[in-house]
Amino acid sequence: MIARYCRLYQPPLWQPEPLHIRQLLALVNRLDALKEMLRMEQNRMLVANEIIMSSLQKNTESLLSQIHEIQQNIKEHINANKELKKSKALLTSIPGVGDILSCTFLAYVGDISKFSNNKKLVAWVGLNPMQQESGLWKGHSKISKRGNIELRKALYMPAVAALTHNPILIALKNRLAGRGKAGKSIVCAGMKKLLQLMYGVLKSGEYFNAKIQLVK
Repeated sequence: MIARYCRLYQPPLWQPEPLHIRQLLALVNRLDALKEMLRMEQNRMLVANEIIMSSLQKNTESLLSQIHEIQQNIKEHINANKELKKSKALLTSIPGVGDILSCTFLAYVGDISKFSNNKKLVAWVGLNPMQQESGLWKGHSKISKRGNIELRKALYMPAVAALTHNPILIALKNRLAGRGKAGKSIVCAGMKKLLQLMYGVLKSGEYFNAKIQLVK
């Protein structure tokens, strides 16, 4: 399976990321873990016996404090690195891309130059189309979902927002809706387009401009 994936998508050869990227990834992963723990504790509070409510509240307050601390650490880490600071500024110039998505993207993708074009990045994230087929039967295409699941999750809500605020994604939505595409298909297309825009600003080193052709 791994060999087939490599033949199909030709992923870049693995190389260890620079220390500042590995540190950012550690911070982003820790933030995600803390948010998940907070969500679990908040859910427990909805049905918990009153005798343990105090314990849950203390733990929730502690988690909120740790989340704030890690968020501040991420901000300081990015601002302390000229390359990361510039890349984040480029990414957040795109309508729909905020702090969470930009930091997640930088942490997981690292050096954008390892992807020779945006198609390879799209495949690496798992947003490339894949034909459903079995024998002589061929079904509809769907996204492969074979890539980085964390980045796909991080792209979802920003894409939903960008479909109503980003002129390029609005045009995409209108075009697909005119063809009768369903809402889910439009969101997936929006995720892909947003990812391509992120690739474009980093590859070109230019801030987002809807009138400039996308770097491929």
